[in-house]
Amino acid sequence: MSTSPFESAIFSELFRDAEVGKLFTDSAEIRAMLLVEGALAKAQGALGVIPETAAAAINGAAMEVIIDPAGLAAQTGRSAVPVPALVAAFREAMQAPDHAKFIHFGATSQDIMETGQNLRLRQVINIFSQRLNTLVQSLGNLAKAHAETPIAARTYSQIATPTSFGAIVASWGNPHLRHIERLVLVKENLLQVSLSGAAGTLSAMGPKGPEVRAELAAGLGLADPCGSWHSQRDSVAAFAAWMTLVAGSLGKMGEDLILLTQSGVNEVDLGIGGGSSTMPQKNNPVEPSVLVALANFVMAQNSAMQSATLHRQQRDGAAWMLEWMVLPQMCMALARMINVATNLAKTVSPNAHNMSVGIDDGLGLIFAESLSFCLAETMPRPDAQNEVKALCILAKQTQTSLQKLAAEKWPALNLESAFDLQRQMGTAPSEALVFAQATRQTSQKNT
Repeated sequence: MSTSPFESAIFSELFRDAEVGKLFTDSAEIRAMLLVEGALAKAQGALGVIPETAAAAINGAAMEVIIDPAGLAAQTGRSAVPVPALVAAFREAMQAPDHAKFIHFGATSQDIMETGQNLRLRQVINIFSQRLNTLVQSLGNLAKAHAETPIAARTYSQIATPTSFGAIVASWGNPHLRHIERLVLVKENLLQVSLSGAAGTLSAMGPKGPEVRAELAAGLGLADPCGSWHSQRDSVAAFAAWMTLVAGSLGKMGEDLILLTQSGVNEVDLGIGGGSSTMPQKNNPVEPSVLVALANFVMAQNSAMQSATLHRQQRDGAAWMLEWMVLPQMCMALARMINVATNLAKTVSPNAHNMSVGIDDGLGLIFAESLSFCLAETMPRPDAQNEVKALCILAKQTQTSLQKLAAEKWPALNLESAFDLQRQMGTAPSEALVFAQATRQTSQKNT
């Protein structure tokens, strides 16, 4: 196996997301940094920090030059950042030393790398946003279609009370409505330029430094932080935390689907699955398993990202390097997860027969709670609970339905409502429909 399954040719169809992967290649990083260098020169030229002729030449060249990533390796190994090698290669490629000497004027490596990263993260976030909206629409359609499809709710892996499949789908989707809202603030705080100079003071540009930063931000369509954030990693950590929340919600969907498709349960048909190398009958829940595996991966990586908030003094190479190793993999994993979940939301279908078996295997014990509340209208609730508990034991021993035993013991009471399946689903159908309506509102809001 390769050092990264995301870059493995063998595992590319399992873990990799091609669209997001394009944004985390060496060539994409170099292109983004060149765009920043060009935009910086353009801003400085407009404000008279460097000659306008040099600014125009640098900005134009930044759009055209091609720099081989491998050519930056040796110096990057010594400097720990690729920018010195990039600047040297850019100057050489320009073949205009009088103009090229103004490349990277007053900036530092972290400024160029992080602004370039944010240009790429802006595209990543837009992909996440679009895909999450598609996901919630698909889940909304599924929840609406099965708002009143009964299924046994399970707590501690045991059958509890009736719910609806639509309500379960809503439980998968509701967190994503909140994630979409959270992303607005995360995006606002993250997508800023970095232009602070060597130690965060922007001193090399003199009094025009803040104006250059504002002009650079406007030129790149990023926000102006109005200061240095070299060692302030809260916005990056918040983005990682947001990705972890989304991954956790997707992983929960995967866990539920693994259990719902388990042999002997078979309450859901995935519509897709994986085969075994030796057992022809198998239809493995591959995509739900991918969700769970990648959710655990993202959660583990987030621990590293949060520890990287401990940036020493005005800049910390070790903590910063850790971010480089972790953040792209988190983005790749989450992108893949959202696509997998959307695919599942479009193909999953309930097995109504098996769901009905899960609700009532002939004993009707799923209605024990509702029976106890019904009896509590005529006796103290603790007594009602004890009576029903004893009746459940008798039902198991005699293989007689709870409803029949209750009717025999309390013939004068009308206990039919306690065994009314639609009534005992409670708010489940309405919760499914409320979620479906919310997805439509989200779609309209983001159209």
